[in-house]
Amino acid sequence: MKENTSKKISAKLKGYAGHPGSLILMLLVMLAAFITFAVLLFLIAYILVKGVPNLKPSLFALNYTSENVSMMPAIVNTVIMTLMALLAAVPAGVFSAVFLVEYAKRGNKFVEVIRLTTETLSGIPSIVYGLFGMLFFVTALKWGYSLLAGAFTLSIMVLPSIMRTTEEALKAVPDSYREGSFGLGAGKLRTIFHIVLPAAVPGILAGVILAVGRIVGETAALIYTAGTVAQIPSNVFGSGRTLAVHMYNLSSEGLHMEESYATAVVLLALVVGLNALSGFAARRLTALR
Repeated sequence: MKENTSKKISAKLKGYAGHPGSLILMLLVMLAAFITFAVLLFLIAYILVKGVPNLKPSLFALNYTSENVSMMPAIVNTVIMTLMALLAAVPAGVFSAVFLVEYAKRGNKFVEVIRLTTETLSGIPSIVYGLFGMLFFVTALKWGYSLLAGAFTLSIMVLPSIMRTTEEALKAVPDSYREGSFGLGAGKLRTIFHIVLPAAVPGILAGVILAVGRIVGETAALIYTAGTVAQIPSNVFGSGRTLAVHMYNLSSEGLHMEESYATAVVLLALVVGLNALSGFAARRLTALR
């Protein structure tokens, strides 16, 4: 096996030897990949080394106090916030993408305006979304600093990415799937929900995973909309902080740096767990097809 691998590598290098430009590009790509993996591993190792020794049972107490600095209310608020934001953003983003791909005529100016607007919204800083959420949801709708205001603000933030990834996933479904369904007598709506969308599920879930990562790691938008109360609210109109906001407050105060590192470990584990769960669901759904 080692000899075969070395022969393959040497053959590739000989092929690149006659094209110096290709060899340089290959080395640059490999260097970029190495740097990316190295930075990722360094960040993960740094968080684990700094945070794991500071994990203790008092950090997972149900109620937050200035003595235990518990992150459990923030964990619960993070899960609630994520679910609420996805419930608002995923149906809107998926159905919007279905309209753009399946119903809108190709070359339609209206569709081009929607896509341009979506791409523009993807590049807006989160602080701008936070100010909009504060002016509209908190002040104009009189929701106050609440989980509901934060969830709707986050749903607007992640909506463009869900739309774009769903649109690309729907475009990747071969037209033969649609033609075969129409040939068997299925209607447009039945074809979309029973043939096209199931085939595009892995791509749609990829967009949802990206949205989850942004929701869980968001701070600026939530400070202006959900508030920073370190308790589990009694209803969705109550204020509460997420894990990212909790970690930001601890680190900005400078009094509980060890606890902030421990919070970073839990936040990392939560993101990895949610991504793994989404990937598992995508594989299961693909296998069921």
